[in-house]
Amino acid sequence: MPGFEVFGDEEKKEILEVLDTGVLFRYEFGEQRRGIYKVREFEQQFAAYCGAKYAQAVTSGTAALKVGLTALGVGAGDEVITQGFTFVATWEAVFDVGAVPVFAEIDDTLNMDPADLEKKITPRTRAIVPVHMMGAPARIEEIKAIADRHGIPVLEDTAQAAGGRLNGRHLGTFGKCGTFSFDAVKTMTCGEGGMIITDDETLWRAMSEYHDHGHDHAVNPGGRGGEGRSFIGFNFRMMELQGAIGLAQLRKLDAMIAAQKKTKAALREAIAKIPGATFRTVLDEAGDSATFIAFFLPDAEKTKKVNAVLRENGAGAIYFAENTWHYYPKWEHLLAGSTLAKSGWPFKGPDGRRRVVYDPAALPQSAAIMDRCLVYQVPVKMSKERLAQMTATLAKAAAAV
Repeated sequence: MPGFEVFGDEEKKEILEVLDTGVLFRYEFGEQRRGIYKVREFEQQFAAYCGAKYAQAVTSGTAALKVGLTALGVGAGDEVITQGFTFVATWEAVFDVGAVPVFAEIDDTLNMDPADLEKKITPRTRAIVPVHMMGAPARIEEIKAIADRHGIPVLEDTAQAAGGRLNGRHLGTFGKCGTFSFDAVKTMTCGEGGMIITDDETLWRAMSEYHDHGHDHAVNPGGRGGEGRSFIGFNFRMMELQGAIGLAQLRKLDAMIAAQKKTKAALREAIAKIPGATFRTVLDEAGDSATFIAFFLPDAEKTKKVNAVLRENGAGAIYFAENTWHYYPKWEHLLAGSTLAKSGWPFKGPDGRRRVVYDPAALPQSAAIMDRCLVYQVPVKMSKERLAQMTATLAKAAAAV
């Protein structure tokens, strides 16, 4: 991780085919583009790879969340349950469609705890968004069963887990739809970009229209601009250069994951020698995309002590308990209700009253887990020298505790 480590002739070839046509827009210009539709081809191939019927490409993983939630009918007055360990985009998208994010605890998978999810469901819950954090599956089968009992759709945030599987089935295909990110630091990257997959044709058509200002994309004699519009939309269109890169990266995805698995196995062997170290629960090791390796120590004090040794020797781990991008108590703008809107939206309603207030201590189970957790990002390529240095540093940490 990330996929730019393996950029090469394949990406260049796909990009040059686009540049040779002079068409960067995913629609129109039929004669000029000479049959080259990279975004459309990328959608088709990504859907086939995941085993889904439909895919809709968009500008980012964040846009994918918003488009998916909108197509599911989520809006003002609704609640959407997600988890307190995720990238901020997950809950930003919920606010951006007018709904209110509700945060559930995580468990030792570092993903949504199904037991806490059930406690958070109310009559206003309109969607559930489990996140397959750091490349490994959430307890999606249990989550889906709970959601089905309550008649609530599941949108899987699969931004960090492209190519991941659970019992042979691709992550992102368990829920009503699944969203993906192809930004600069993902295993499979287009620089920016996202995708939504689904088996529901009606949902896909809604996403297709919404992401392009509501255009219905029906063939018509007037060309673009002559389409009908059943509802308002916005512009989240992926351009042809992104689609071109995505095609090349998709063909490399399984090989990238295989390379990450080898490195992760070597790191795991070294980490296992640290007294008291245990590992994150990965529900399907064979289906793990191996983008990260996460491990726990018995308490916060020992966790910080181990990481101090790692940092001093040039191999510091990510301590998400201090991370301001991914962890609930550190989202100062969420907790403070900070917004550019003079009305206070989305934290305040039209009447000026707070719609929601977030307590930094509201997820004690998650805090107890994150306080003991250290994480390494696993690159697609790691030199023998760097792996040896990390292994030696982990050995020093083991001796220190």
